[in-house]
Amino acid sequence: MKKPFSILAVAGLFVTSTSIVSAKAIAGQMSAALTTAAVVLQEEAPAAKGFTQVLKEQFIQGGASFMGIVLLSLILGLAVAIERIIFLNLSTTNTAKLREDVEAALASGGIEAAKELCRNTKGPVASIYYQGLDRAKEGIESAEKAVVAYGGVQMGQLEKNVSWLSLFIAVAPMLGFMGTVIGMIQAFQKIAAVGNLSASLIAGDIQVALLTTVFGLITAIILQIFYNYIVAKIDSIINDMEDSSIALIDMLAANTKK
Repeated sequence: MKKPFSILAVAGLFVTSTSIVSAKAIAGQMSAALTTAAVVLQEEAPAAKGFTQVLKEQFIQGGASFMGIVLLSLILGLAVAIERIIFLNLSTTNTAKLREDVEAALASGGIEAAKELCRNTKGPVASIYYQGLDRAKEGIESAEKAVVAYGGVQMGQLEKNVSWLSLFIAVAPMLGFMGTVIGMIQAFQKIAAVGNLSASLIAGDIQVALLTTVFGLITAIILQIFYNYIVAKIDSIINDMEDSSIALIDMLAANTKK
């Protein structure tokens, strides 16, 4: 009696183990198939490109001749803009505080104390104050002339190299347009040589020609933003210089009356 039961138990274990092995094999085959399909889909699907990669590819397609000149204009323009921004930020001072300090120095220590204060203060306003105070002993009119003359010198220092930035802003899009015109001429020459108007024949040349204009306009827009900021900063400093110059003459006149 026990023997048939043992035979049945062994047969059941064999069937169960065979089923488990088959299930594992099927699962392994399905997993391998899914992995292969994923790899195939990944290879077939185009990889997403970043903005920098796309920009680099488009720049290379535009050609090294004109695109290199446009890039050089951008680099030089940014160098001038960064230099001017640093210079203008260093030239910015708290004119209200400087005015109060000069007035207090005039009241306590006289012109020499005010000159020493201006000598130790950076910025065009302090330099103008120093020149006016240095001529104050010769009279109010002499001090006013010195302030006006040295104010013009400081304005020239503030506006230095800004004309180069405006030049790069104008040159970059013009170079782009020139590259576009030359590319269109080459496209039409190819049409004339082949004698057949085919869109696929000239599409690549036209695309390359238009890329120079795009990059030229991008360069001009970037530099124009910096240019507007620099001009606004210069105007702000010049207004402070004019207001401070008037305040200095008033302080000198009030100090002379005393």
